[in-house]
Amino acid sequence: MIDVLIIGSGGAGLSAALAAKEAGASVLVAGKMYPTNSQTSMAQGGMNAALGNVEEDHIALHIQDTVKSAHGLCDEDMVRQMCGDAPRTVEWLESIGVPFSRLNSDTQGIKTIAQRQMGGASAKRACYAQDYTGLKILHTLYDTCLKEGIKFIDEHYLLNLIVDGGLTPDQTAKGATFLNIRTGRVRQIDAKSVVMATGGYGSIYHGFTTNMYGATGDGIAAVLRAGGALSDMEFIQFHPTALKHSCILISESARGEGGYLLNEDGERFIDELKPRDEVARAIFAQMKEGRRVFLDVRHLGEKKLMELLPQEVELCKMHEHVDPSRELIPIKPVAHYSMGGIDVDYALEVNGIKGCFAAGECSNAKVHGANRLGGNSLLEITAFGRFAGENASKHALYASSKPADDSQRKRDEAEIESLFTQESSESFYTYREMLGELFYEKVGIVRNNVQLNEALEEVIAMQVAQKRMGISDKSRSNNQNLIEFLEFKSALLLAPAVISAAIARDESRGAHYKIGFEEENDAFKKHLVMQWKKEV
Repeated sequence: MIDVLIIGSGGAGLSAALAAKEAGASVLVAGKMYPTNSQTSMAQGGMNAALGNVEEDHIALHIQDTVKSAHGLCDEDMVRQMCGDAPRTVEWLESIGVPFSRLNSDTQGIKTIAQRQMGGASAKRACYAQDYTGLKILHTLYDTCLKEGIKFIDEHYLLNLIVDGGLTPDQTAKGATFLNIRTGRVRQIDAKSVVMATGGYGSIYHGFTTNMYGATGDGIAAVLRAGGALSDMEFIQFHPTALKHSCILISESARGEGGYLLNEDGERFIDELKPRDEVARAIFAQMKEGRRVFLDVRHLGEKKLMELLPQEVELCKMHEHVDPSRELIPIKPVAHYSMGGIDVDYALEVNGIKGCFAAGECSNAKVHGANRLGGNSLLEITAFGRFAGENASKHALYASSKPADDSQRKRDEAEIESLFTQESSESFYTYREMLGELFYEKVGIVRNNVQLNEALEEVIAMQVAQKRMGISDKSRSNNQNLIEFLEFKSALLLAPAVISAAIARDESRGAHYKIGFEEENDAFKKHLVMQWKKEV
C-alpha cells in the first residue's frame, strides 16, 4: 500500500512528491498526461521572493502586496508562511538546478538571481528564467524526481476519490480510482494519504482562456463528489494580455520589462503595472467601446526582446503573424487562473476529507483571495506543494494500512461501460463551445445578476441535455473522445458552483466585478463555502 498518492504531475505535485520522499514515505505520482506537458510549463513571467537583488525589498512588503491584491479575502497567516518561505524556496530550487537568469552570468547563489517587477508589486521581486520560468522549474523538478526514484504512472485519468466513512465528518481518503487511458481499464490505487495537485478550472471558459483544454477542474469535481468542501469559486482571474485570435498567453513580464498598452488611437489608457483585475477591466472597457487594444514592446528593441522575452517573440510570430520588435501585438483579456478551489485548512488538509491534502491551483489555501498577485503562483505550487507533501507523509505514519474495498472501482467500471453502450444524439463538443462562450459573455470580466441568472438556467439546461450526449469513438484504448467527455462532465458539474457563488456575492471585490454593486461590502468580507452533505 502506497504511503502518499499524489494526483497531478505539475509543479505542485512534483514538489509534494520530493518532500514526501525526503520524509521517508513511499510515493506514487499519477497524472492524466506526462509531467512535462502540465500547465506549470505555461507560467512564463517569474516567481516572487523578496531577495532584494535589484532594489531594496523585504518579506514584509511581499506580504503587504499579496494582502492588498487579495482585497481582504486572504488568511494573513498563510500569506506570511508563503512569503516567508519564498527565499528558502528559491534557494532550494537553485540547489536542484533551476537555471534562473542572473545579474552576472559568471556567478551563482540566490543573491545573483535577476528579478523583474510584476503587476501589483512594490519592487522588482520576480525571479525568472528568461520567459520560460515555469517550464524550467517543471523540468528540473521532474528530473530530480527521476533521480530520487519516485514512481510515476502517466496517462491515468482521475475518476473518483475512495473515501471511508461516506460523507460523514470522519470520512478519510483511502486512495482513488483512475481510467488507464492506454488500456481503457479502471484501476484502483490504495493509499494511506492523498495529495490533490490537479490544477484549476479555467477551461470552463473553453476558447476564452490561456489554459490548456484539460484544465477542467477534474480533481476539484472529484473532491466535491466525495464530500469535500470548495470555496471562493466565483473568483477567476482574467489575464490582460492574451493574443487576440489564439488566446495564447503573453506574459506579464512583457509589461514588467516596459511594454505599453495602447488602444487603436495610439493612446495609453492604464498604468500597465496595476493589479491584473484593474488592467483587464480597463482593456475590456476599451473593447466595449469598439476600440482594438495592443501591447507595444517595439521601443524595447529586438536585442532586448530576444534576451529577455524570446518565447513571447516566437509566440507572436507563430500565432498572430506579427514581429513584436516592429509591430503592435493585438491582445484581449481572457480567463487565466482560478483563485477558488478545494477548501483546505492550515495543514492544507481538505475540509471534509481527512488524509486528503491539496496544493497548487486546485487548492484554496487563502493566499490569493479575490485577486492573485502576479508571480505568486509558481511560489505557491513549490512552497505549498512541499508543505502538502510533508503533511501527507506525517499523516501516513499513523494511518491505517487496511486497503479500501472495491465498491468505488466497481461503480466506476459500470459507469465507464455504460458510456460505451449508450447512444448519443447530440455532440458534447458543441455544448463545450457553448459553455465557454456563455461563461465569457455572462460570467466574465464584468458581471450582473440578470446575466448570471440567465447563465445558471442555461447551464442547468445543458446538464439535462447531457443525458443525450455521449461518445462516438467506441475503441477501448487511447480514447481521447472518452477523456474529453469526462472532462466536459467535470466542467459542467463545477459551472453552477461558479455561477451560484457569483450571484450570492452582491459586491465587487478583486476579479469579481458586478454592475449595480460596484463597491466592496464588508458584509461579504468572507469566504463562500459549498459542500455536498449526506441526506438524513
